[in-house]
Amino acid sequence: MLVLGLQGSPRKKGNTAFLLSAFMAEAAALGAATETVEVCRSDIRPCMELVVCEKKGFCPIHDEMESRVYGLLRQADVVVAATPIFFYNATAQLKALIDRCQTLWARRYRLKLKDPLATVRKGIVLAVAATRGPQLFEGLNLTATYFFDAIDARFCASLNYRQIEHASDMAKHPSMREDVAKLVKEHLAPLAQRPKVIFVSSADACRSQMARALVMARAGRRIEALTAGIAPAQRIDALTLATMAERKIDLAFRVPQPLNAVLAGNRPDLVVTFDAATALPPWLAAIRRENWDLGEAVGPDPDSRRRLCSALEVRIATLFQQFDIQPDTNQKQ
Repeated sequence: MLVLGLQGSPRKKGNTAFLLSAFMAEAAALGAATETVEVCRSDIRPCMELVVCEKKGFCPIHDEMESRVYGLLRQADVVVAATPIFFYNATAQLKALIDRCQTLWARRYRLKLKDPLATVRKGIVLAVAATRGPQLFEGLNLTATYFFDAIDARFCASLNYRQIEHASDMAKHPSMREDVAKLVKEHLAPLAQRPKVIFVSSADACRSQMARALVMARAGRRIEALTAGIAPAQRIDALTLATMAERKIDLAFRVPQPLNAVLAGNRPDLVVTFDAATALPPWLAAIRRENWDLGEAVGPDPDSRRRLCSALEVRIATLFQQFDIQPDTNQKQ
């Protein structure tokens, strides 16, 4: 499980950063992998309304949204947006990131593609404000509602604190740590308790990515699937992307991952390989392993990729039975 924090405050060590750090520490204690984007110190340019994303599903602006943030948003199970209130909304820097997610909105609503984690991903808002007006957080919460919808997440909770102005106010808050612990337990613990399977292939660019997407799209709330490569490719195979898009499953912005990096924060219940000769780290010898020999289904043409996808679905149905998992019949959030 990856928890992605979006730190939207211009202050490095201010109250917003303190609140987000407390949340991420609780998530890490639960066993989650965590990553934080310091939005105000990232090269994220504002939306220029070039409309390319609505036609092609990609933004033509080359910055950290392209090289890092879109991928993290797709990888994350939980996205936490943290910001001080500036004129009843998020900071300009965080708002720029949100506006650039029009690309993900377009992939969902214009191209009719669905992210495999759509039924799993949760959105959480952490906000602090110097004043105490009754409508302080209404603008932010409305923005967050549409932001989370665009990135295929469900806005499930927010923590809002008034009269937080001086540098140490958040650290001194009497209930903040208890609030954060309660929020993490309620919304992250169920995800952390899912059984975990990792699909390992040579390049992590085809079979493993397909398998993970099919598992998460069908039963992601009850099982967590990961992928890794022995020698990962730079990007997912284009034919794999096209094959999954035929099934309305969106694999754009996902990047093949090295096995050691994935295993660093994850202990799987099952390792699935696609070649019996695949060498795994010694400590994984104690983990149950299956080898799915699908060599006859792999080929360089669209029909063979479709056959591969169908063969994977048969194996995945057996996988669900092993873990006593009933897949979703309705995949809407």
